[in-house]
This record gives sequence, structure tokens and C-alpha cells, in this order.
Amino acid sequence: MQDWSAFIAAMRVGGWVVYPLTVLAVLAIAIILDRAYVFARFSSYSEQNLVTVPRGNAFRRVAEAITGNGATPIWLREAKAQAAAVHIERDMGRGLWVLETIVTAAPLLGLLGTIVGMMHSFQLFGGQGLVNPGGVTGGVAQSLVATAIGLVVALIALFAFNYFSRRLERMMDDLEAFATEKLAEIRLDQETLEAAT
Repeated sequence: MQDWSAFIAAMRVGGWVVYPLTVLAVLAIAIILDRAYVFARFSSYSEQNLVTVPRGNAFRRVAEAITGNGATPIWLREAKAQAAAVHIERDMGRGLWVLETIVTAAPLLGLLGTIVGMMHSFQLFGGQGLVNPGGVTGGVAQSLVATAIGLVVALIALFAFNYFSRRLERMMDDLEAFATEKLAEIRLDQETLEAAT
């Protein structure tokens, strides 16, 4: 309980800049949790369980785009698979641009808090010397707290952005390999059927 009271006291010292930083932190956490859920639920692949995975699963969406009735030409199946991959990449990457923006905005807000705190400290210097030593240290504390919070928020968002971006790249590579394999199987079946007739 004492840790929380010290944390709340530090937040109060940080000044008004702490409020937008808190909004950015909550937004980053919400996006991180959302993307973690989406990637855990919709990016897994198992050859045996492709039918039982959720409808929004990326591999199932590509498989459904590739399969069709036997009369569908292969070029149309490829085009449908490509369109599905574009939609999947957009859906899975939703919100990542916000994380990338938070990576930039949080340290800048922390820097703004630093500048405001230092300006507050320097205003306390008068023509007759130092007027209020406690006020000067309070301004410095405000600037340090705002900077620290901004950096922590930016680091969390940066690690999450890099992780999800890499995971999305890897999933798109796996999807491409999956689609290529399925289309090759369809081509082989068509060639075998044509050779038999």
C-alpha cells in the first residue's frame, strides 16, 4: 500500500503532463492486450485442425479463398488468396500505427513536462537571488517525473510494436508458404486429371 501512495505522490508531482501520458499508457495497454488476443486466437495453424479453428483464422481465410468448386480457374484462386492476404494483414496490424505514434509522442510529452518544470523552477529566481528553494526542487522533481513516465510509456509501446510487427511479418510469410503449397496441390491435381483424360 505504501508503494501505491508513493506512486500517486510522484504522479501529482509530475504536473498536468502526467494526464496525457496516462491516456497514452492506457491506450498502449489496451492495444497490446487486443493484439495479443487477436494473434493468439487467429494466427495459429494446424493442418489437422484447419476446419475447427475460428472463422476469422488467417490460414482458414486463405484456404477458403483458394478452395472453390472444381471449375474455378487457378488464376482466380490466386487472386482471391492474394486479396485475402491483404485483408488479413490489414486486420492483424490494426492499431499498430497507434503504438508507433505513442513511441514518438510519449517521450515528447515527457520532454514538455521537463521544460515546464524547469521553467517553473527558473521563475522562482528573482532579482534578489533565490526566493523559494523548495519551489525550485519541486519544479525539478516535476520535470524528472514527467520525463521518466514518458520514457517508460514509450519503451513499453516500442517493445510491443516491434514484437507485433515481427509476428505479423512471420505470419504473412507463413501464409504465403501455405497458399503456395495449396495452389501447387491444386495445380498437380488438375494436371493429373488432364493427363488421365
